[in-house]
Amino acid sequence: MEKTSKIYVAGHGGMVGSAIVRQLQHQGFDNITIRRSAELDLRNQQAVNDFFSHTMPEYVFLAAAKVGGILANNTYKADFLYDNLLIEANIIHAAYTTGVKKLLFLGSSCIYPQLAPQPLKEEYLLTGLLEPTNEPYAVAKIAGIKLCEAYRYQYGCNFIAAMPTNLYGLGDNYHLQHSHVIPAMLRKFHQAKVANAPFVELWGSGTPLREFMYVDDLADGCVFLMKEYNNALFVNIGTGEEVTIGGLALLIKKITGYTGEIKYDATKPDGTPRKLMDNTKLHAMGWKHKTSLEEGLAITYKIFKEHEETVRAK
Repeated sequence: MEKTSKIYVAGHGGMVGSAIVRQLQHQGFDNITIRRSAELDLRNQQAVNDFFSHTMPEYVFLAAAKVGGILANNTYKADFLYDNLLIEANIIHAAYTTGVKKLLFLGSSCIYPQLAPQPLKEEYLLTGLLEPTNEPYAVAKIAGIKLCEAYRYQYGCNFIAAMPTNLYGLGDNYHLQHSHVIPAMLRKFHQAKVANAPFVELWGSGTPLREFMYVDDLADGCVFLMKEYNNALFVNIGTGEEVTIGGLALLIKKITGYTGEIKYDATKPDGTPRKLMDNTKLHAMGWKHKTSLEEGLAITYKIFKEHEETVRAK
């Protein structure tokens, strides 16, 4: 991939896609093509075919997807399956028909079986049942992986896939009901600090273990794979480090400057006891994340405060 290569980032408006654009620009790539969803409906096959035929990108980062939390995934099962299947199928096929040199498809750690051994190795895919609440999204992401493998096998396309761990950072969703754990905690502790509340209540016991990666590190890993990796098997992208939810809460309490108490509602579910990606394969290639959890959280909290008025409206 040359600095002048034409690169299309699908999903540039999302947290991951925007981080990939930032990373490409940081590394000096200056021929980046993007389209807002209002300009290009990726579910429309003809529109996607016309876009690829007109722009002729050489490299494609497929970060576009319909995403949401557990509630949305469990409520709009058909939408999550249908929309994501269309997006990835349209882009992958158009990349093949227009001779794209290389495509990177981004999946999700939810592709792994609900009861898979920990840490999660790439070869555990399709070895057991999926988590029921996000099964449609996971099935769509698995289909994307298999599409990349099939186009590689049948047509010789250099299409690869990567599976990120839990992400946070610039562009995250801070809705208290619909966001993931880090943005929800940051907002909750910040609001408790502002209101001088005596305690913050969190769900569960605080004992589950989770892995988190700063989104700009993921973007760096994606660009690394686009440059260096050319094999069929997808690759996990994570930190290989884990923290308890309780440990995360203490870290966020420290970063936000909240001085009250943390209480846990043990009547609420903990979720999976442990979720950690095996990153042996990526680390063996010479890539490792750069941002520690505490450093990434501090940057993210600063961004949150700068955009607090917008966040509060959601």
